[in-house]
Amino acid sequence: MKDSRLLIFDADPAERDLYARALAGLKACDWVFETDTATAERRLAEEWFDALVVAIRPPDAAPLALVEMARRRDPGLPVVIVSNPPTVDSATAALRLGAADYLPQPIAQGTLAAPLARLLEQRRMDAERELLRRQIERPYSFDDIIGTCPAMRKVFETIDQVADSGVDVLVVGDTGTGKELVARSIHRRSRRAEGPYVPVDCGAIPENLLESEFFGHEKGAFTGADNRSIGLLEFADGGTFFLDELGELPLLMQAKLLRTLQERRIRRVGGRQEIDVDVRIVAATARDLDALVAQGRFRKDLFYRINVVRIDLPPLAARGDDLGLLAEHFAVKYSREMNKPLSGITPEAYQVLAHYAWPGNVRELQNVIRRALALSTDTMIGLEDLPDSLVVAAGADGSASNGTAGYFRVRDEHMAKFERQYLTDLLRRHEGEVTSAALEAQLPRGTLYRLIKNHGIDAGSFRG
Repeated sequence: MKDSRLLIFDADPAERDLYARALAGLKACDWVFETDTATAERRLAEEWFDALVVAIRPPDAAPLALVEMARRRDPGLPVVIVSNPPTVDSATAALRLGAADYLPQPIAQGTLAAPLARLLEQRRMDAERELLRRQIERPYSFDDIIGTCPAMRKVFETIDQVADSGVDVLVVGDTGTGKELVARSIHRRSRRAEGPYVPVDCGAIPENLLESEFFGHEKGAFTGADNRSIGLLEFADGGTFFLDELGELPLLMQAKLLRTLQERRIRRVGGRQEIDVDVRIVAATARDLDALVAQGRFRKDLFYRINVVRIDLPPLAARGDDLGLLAEHFAVKYSREMNKPLSGITPEAYQVLAHYAWPGNVRELQNVIRRALALSTDTMIGLEDLPDSLVVAAGADGSASNGTAGYFRVRDEHMAKFERQYLTDLLRRHEGEVTSAALEAQLPRGTLYRLIKNHGIDAGSFRG
């Protein structure tokens, strides 16, 4: 890892030795000392620094202009201001400019190195998180949806094709597969993006309140209707109305909804006037609507009316390498929210995740990663951070799909295959040179030799 770079500005050149002593305990840090404001500004404009120290001598606050200039160019740059003498006005100015720390001068031994070490470490962690976020999200994301498997690429293509068309869409998938994310993506990419997006869970509203919630009511329409109330469909006028769990709608509401879809008009409960509404319907269900139609529990005409374009979301267990992308995505997301350092997920933990069936799909994975990060006492999410029930179920799945082999045997087999392939590819790239291969692998040379020997690989066979 490269050393951190630090710029120190102090108009008094005699203070240089004082800073040298104060920074003696700061490891892996190169620092530059400047006494001229113009030179310091040029350096900040042309070079990259991980932190800035600025000395001021009240009432002269001119050096604070250097802080303003630096923060304009890099809002995340940590700044420490040292003041001789310290005053209320200079401390207030330091806070206003977003300084991370304010110290009196002369600087006592250790008082500068400790806060700088903390600020530089935080700067490094923020940079690593941002890099990991970009690596995970940019190449593999579609709006808020992460995925690269063929089934998800088909979903993305369909969203792109229909988003701006205005047709009604039916999204079908198991619980937790991300149906509402698809609905939001369709809305965001459509001409209605500036209009309202109104989601409603059909299974969460009591049946006797559904009509009033959907269509609104007039004053006095029923007991307790003390005022006129507009319904969700009217509120969604000009936007998108998302019907989640469509299969839960009772038959009477299905008939009323069908009329609305056909005529794009509603009538409030207790009202006489029909109201035009311009809404796009995106519906979602985890149930088999064809089976419900066959059983007479879902109207065939409503099914045909909504099923103009159908998007099928695959279960997480069928999405292959997407599992790893999603796990890393959630790990980075929640590490930021919880302000906890994170290096990643251990291979052992990942093998368990990969062998689990995920009946709750992406939502279940999201909750597992959040729980693991909350409980973890390390910078890596490990096997001990996963729920016991999940580890046991993953082992049972491994046993079922591999004869008598349980989780640990399956894990060891996968790890052995991975190690051998990795070492073979590594040595081929470096033409059998173990020293340079160890540098790329970030392993001690002796460790790499041991791994090569364990797998019976001849490094010499890759030379020439």
